[in-house]
Amino acid sequence: MNRTERFYKIDRMLHERKLVPKGAFLEALGVSDATFKRDIEYMRERLNAPIVWDREARGYRFEPGDGPPYELPGLWFSAAELYALLAAQNLLEDIEPGFLAAHVAPLKSRLAALLESGGHPAAEVARRVKLVSLARRPVEPRFFNEVAQALLQRHQLEISAWNRRRDEVNVRIVSPQRLVHYRDNWYLDAWCHWRDGLRSFSLDTLRQVRALSTSAHEIPDEELERQYTSSYGIFSGETRHWAVLRFVPERARWVRNECWHRDQQGELLPDGSYRLRIPYAVEAELAMDVLRHGADVIVEAPESLRQCVRDEAWALWQNHRAPGDG
Repeated sequence: MNRTERFYKIDRMLHERKLVPKGAFLEALGVSDATFKRDIEYMRERLNAPIVWDREARGYRFEPGDGPPYELPGLWFSAAELYALLAAQNLLEDIEPGFLAAHVAPLKSRLAALLESGGHPAAEVARRVKLVSLARRPVEPRFFNEVAQALLQRHQLEISAWNRRRDEVNVRIVSPQRLVHYRDNWYLDAWCHWRDGLRSFSLDTLRQVRALSTSAHEIPDEELERQYTSSYGIFSGETRHWAVLRFVPERARWVRNECWHRDQQGELLPDGSYRLRIPYAVEAELAMDVLRHGADVIVEAPESLRQCVRDEAWALWQNHRAPGDG
């Protein structure tokens, strides 16, 4: 907590509790007695805070008078806080007008007020700070409501799911387990009774959905975590391999600060390159993210991932080679 944040904490505690003992401040702020005294003196002398010590009640309180106006300095946000506020604002802006409008309006007003608590107009913050989403699918999934209702009511679903790779539609019975928003798209994690295993379905591939009266098959949270978070990507499955990637020094300056997976292992090498180890189960998604770095990354292991990247790079070259290339 920096100094400005402490000023806001002191101000909030005085407004909420009216009278605050010194010990409560020290515990809440996590500072020494000397630091707290300096903060109070600064607020009184520089910010005109009408803070007084009440000897009888043994605590600090506000005592408004006719002195200069009291105003706290603008409090800016951390990167994570600003992202969360703007992302929430953008999501609310994307909602089509409907029966939720009356409920959404107060939320939007509250978000605007939170943004303005940083000392700048919300409209100016929104104009100057942008969140950009790439490769998103802006079409609202047709059966989102049906899937969400079955998920929460714990009913099975009969779905017709389009397989993009094979360009075919398969009908199957699934027990929905959870909805996941990943890279700006919605996915359903479900137990597939046809395959007798956990599968993920992109909601925009569903062609028909029918809710069944049969109760959904329950999968323990621990099994869901093993399936979907133990290795890389949304279609992860349980860890089968560890990828070993080495990034050249120029690319390492960026990649060494990235989190690809919670269990990743990173190592900065003497020549400035960076070796990254990641658990994974399905090669296709990881291979696409490896290719995103072009010639700046080398797959050191396993050989199957190296071959997958080689095959994709060869197909890419074949599609873009000039006439007469060998």
